[in-house]
Amino acid sequence: MIKRISVFCASSHKVDQKYFEVAERLAKVLALNNITTIYGGGAVGLMGRLADTVMSEKGEVIGIIPQFMMDVEWGHENISQLIQVADMHERKKKLVENIDAIVILPGGSGTLEETMEVITLKRLGKFTKPIIFINTDGFYDNLFKLFDKMIDERFMRKEHRKMWTSIDQPEELIDAIKESPIWDENAINIAAV
Repeated sequence: MIKRISVFCASSHKVDQKYFEVAERLAKVLALNNITTIYGGGAVGLMGRLADTVMSEKGEVIGIIPQFMMDVEWGHENISQLIQVADMHERKKKLVENIDAIVILPGGSGTLEETMEVITLKRLGKFTKPIIFINTDGFYDNLFKLFDKMIDERFMRKEHRKMWTSIDQPEELIDAIKESPIWDENAINIAAV
């Protein structure tokens, strides 16, 4: 049963409206399926739209935010729970604790950094849950090409493609999680190239 999903997404409020619409649709999928949304705790950008929509749909939202972001008033005050942590490292650790999957919306350097860390943890068998990209209008196509290049050049193995799944629409999420390839602690055995 899928109970808790962590969502990586952007805080920029200047991005194209289509990305806000995808965040809103994802929020509705999560709320409809009674899934608690865990996210970075921001009040603006895709973060804010995601949280606002889950709350408006009577869902549960837990934000995790570093203290320095609270000091500049970036935290969302109208969600189920806002957990303040010391720094970005602690935030990333808490974003992956006790969850059933990670969903990655389009985002910038922060989203990419969180994504690469969790893929690395999965490669080493330290994180074993599904990682689902919502690849709106091919947003992540070039990243997937880079992964293919890493595999072609033997920096990664072809088995590592099983670490993530890409979908085009938020409404495909639940099936994508259920159909994700099994990945367990034995992954360390294929970590070396």
